Amino acid sequence: MLKQQPIRVGIIGLGRAGWGMHCRELDARRETFTVVAVCDPLSDRREKAQECFGCRIYENAADLIADADVELVDVASRTTDHYEHVRMALEAGKHALVEKPMATTYAQARALQDLAARSTGQLFVRHNRRFEPAFQHIREIIAAGLLGDVFEVKLRRVRYQRRDDWQTLLAHGGGQLLNWGPHVVDHALQFLDSPVKDMWSDLKRVAAVGNAEDHVKIVLRGENGRLVDLEISGGAALTEPEYMIWGSRGALSCTGSTITLRYIDPAAPLAERQADPGTPDSGYGTPEDLPWIEETFEAAPSNPVDISSMWDVLYAALRRGEPYPISLDEAVAVMRVISEARRGTPFEIDA
Repeated sequence: MLKQQPIRVGIIGLGRAGWGMHCRELDARRETFTVVAVCDPLSDRREKAQECFGCRIYENAADLIADADVELVDVASRTTDHYEHVRMALEAGKHALVEKPMATTYAQARALQDLAARSTGQLFVRHNRRFEPAFQHIREIIAAGLLGDVFEVKLRRVRYQRRDDWQTLLAHGGGQLLNWGPHVVDHALQFLDSPVKDMWSDLKRVAAVGNAEDHVKIVLRGENGRLVDLEISGGAALTEPEYMIWGSRGALSCTGSTITLRYIDPAAPLAERQADPGTPDSGYGTPEDLPWIEETFEAAPSNPVDISSMWDVLYAALRRGEPYPISLDEAVAVMRVISEARRGTPFEIDA
């Protein structure tokens, strides 16, 4: 069997995502990816990348996209540039990978999806938190039925930070909805496991210096009746577990990579009980000694992954034709929730 060639990548943007994440992760995958070109307006960033990869350097995104050797355009530019850079790549017939968020609005995301359907290039969205070990393992636990019928999920990514960079400014696509939002909303829709029936949201600016929201509360109810309650905050001085799952026969919490379970064995029958309309002697109902099982362990999904595993499935999609696990429909649905949460608030973005 012939060895498959590495995917030839051109990276647009060498900031926190492009240099700090994409380049680092690609550097560890030189057998499957080759960085052949980079683009950034800052010369010192371009030169640093050239020293690392021996690649061509560009100041202008259009020039990188026109480079015939670039097979995959990796868009890691500022949020408000994502739409334009992806559009240019797809119109040139190139494959495109876009850092989250895929665009600034739902309308832009839909337009990119429509363009991708007409392009000879494919569009992939980097929702790398889909490969977070804790998220994967928790999904396996729910699927195994250990918690019974899951009726509510709480997701939290909170801290207190008086942030003052461009990601606090609406004009630059700032705010928690477009920063952590794509990760947590994607998780929320996966846990909901149903079309959204109702949605409620509230946005605030609490501690950040700019004018964008830094505290987000969204509650989604699925057509299946399940509730997902998510909070993303830069204004919360005390933290909570990142995941809380409540089911009819147990519950789960997860902080960092540590999962704690309390559940009743799904195979264990529960005694038949009936509500008594009479007056009890004391207290509130009759205490019941339930056979609780309690466990604490580190997240270890059956398919070992980490958040950089996105590159491995991307390679499999482009070289072997395997399905990429984050569909464009799913990525666009994330942007729909984000845009709906902004609607009618002081944090609404027009695009």
